[in-house]
Amino acid sequence: MVLTAVIDGVGIITLNRPQQMNAITVELGARLHVALIETAARANVIVIRGSGGNFCAGGDFHELERLREAGRGAMAPLFANFRAACDAIAELPVPVICAVEGYATAGGFELAQAADIVLVHENAVLADIHSRYGQIPGGGSTQRLPRLVGRQRALAHILTGDRLTADDAVVWGLAYRKYSAAEFDSGVRAFAEQLAAKNPAALARSKRLVHQGLGMSLGEGLGLEFETVLDHLTSRSAGDGIGSFTTGSNR
Repeated sequence: MVLTAVIDGVGIITLNRPQQMNAITVELGARLHVALIETAARANVIVIRGSGGNFCAGGDFHELERLREAGRGAMAPLFANFRAACDAIAELPVPVICAVEGYATAGGFELAQAADIVLVHENAVLADIHSRYGQIPGGGSTQRLPRLVGRQRALAHILTGDRLTADDAVVWGLAYRKYSAAEFDSGVRAFAEQLAAKNPAALARSKRLVHQGLGMSLGEGLGLEFETVLDHLTSRSAGDGIGSFTTGSNR
């Protein structure tokens, strides 16, 4: 259901329900949460992918229908487990990349919104399609999407359920880079390996500053940055980095 591997400092987490387009279940959400935490302890960067040519089509409607018949309490773990996995991404000390190909809809789109960085295949289709089925988002779209793209775009998208192409995702700031079909696997791997080779303490502190700063005023965020950069510069790894620059070995 969720596969993990670590290769040369790159952790790979694969959602593995290809026949169901990697749809989210109670169990998958729980396993994704555990996989993220365990892989972060063994890798310098994490890549989340889907199997079978799709990223993730969202919640499993068959399971949701069964849980709905059992009542409100039975449905709660489906959303709570998935939220815990998405929330964990911001707290992990390593960068988390979502490599999106095929469909990333509903919960799959919401998982991508929670990622630190999104890389998209040229065939990627991203959309919050809850409104098409008379539903409302339950995995973060109403909160994360406005923060990522602004109220106007977020609300129009959530209400219409319009599909976004890979190019749309890059233009909207929902993805960092698009790759052609021929370049996707190698491009994602090279991008992740590039991050994995960098100073992990510097990446962890920069990531923390961005995520924490988003919940602060500008002045508070700048104050946090001020203290953090001084803390970092007292570390040995920062000294090694400065030394490599001054000697020209890392230019």
